[in-house]
Amino acid sequence: MTEWFLALPAVMQAFLATVFTWGLTAVGAASVFLIKEVKVTVMDFMLGFAGGVMIAASFWSLLSPAIDMAQDVSYLPPWAVAALGFLGGGLFIFLINRYVPHRHASDKGAEHLTNRNILLLLAITLHNIPEGLAIGVAFGAVAAGYESASLAGAVALAVGIGIQNFPEGVAVAMPLRREGVSRTKSFLYGQGSALVEPVAAVAGALAVGFMQPLLPYALSFAAGAMIFVVAEEVIPESQSHGNQSLAANSLLIGFAVMMILDVALG
Repeated sequence: MTEWFLALPAVMQAFLATVFTWGLTAVGAASVFLIKEVKVTVMDFMLGFAGGVMIAASFWSLLSPAIDMAQDVSYLPPWAVAALGFLGGGLFIFLINRYVPHRHASDKGAEHLTNRNILLLLAITLHNIPEGLAIGVAFGAVAAGYESASLAGAVALAVGIGIQNFPEGVAVAMPLRREGVSRTKSFLYGQGSALVEPVAAVAGALAVGFMQPLLPYALSFAAGAMIFVVAEEVIPESQSHGNQSLAANSLLIGFAVMMILDVALG
């Protein structure tokens, strides 16, 4: 890790880390300029892999540090702090899914194409908020001096989320291109879904500095939100085309890769 990055404030570190995650989303979305279609098996493998990465990141980069930090900043048992934050994050995404109109990448319908694209983009964008928040809080925790937080671990989290953002960019852009949207617009929709991540990361890093006692809740909240997205969106989508075994195996691979990144670097 270069010295110039180490010398930056936590907010700038979080911002640059999520610029990286956005960049990989853009790379995935840019596939519309190179190929006409991604095979279903490849897409299901990438989605399963992304799900595994997110599950591993939720524990090693978020829940585990949250439990350690809760011992010093809360009168509640550490497990209670983590459970409350975790369930709160899942409930947050559940309420968004229930009350904010949106569509999933695999949904079909007769609505006007532009409206369908906007709803799809809205859904992916909303689900990227907890990912950006998680990165921001992770870097903020390092700056706050918590022993259980490490800069290498925060970087590993950003790398893991970036890895899973690549297939996400493909998953948004390719269906739009298949439905007749131009390559440029398909790319813009695909990469635009991750633009919210740097904003959420900066907000998360800033919040840690002002509300340190809430940090364990924020970390576990981000974990719960990510797990809900995996369970409600990523895994069902990866197994919706009859490739259940492929998706399950790729999830295990993604989990192992993220576990190695986080444990080895953190």
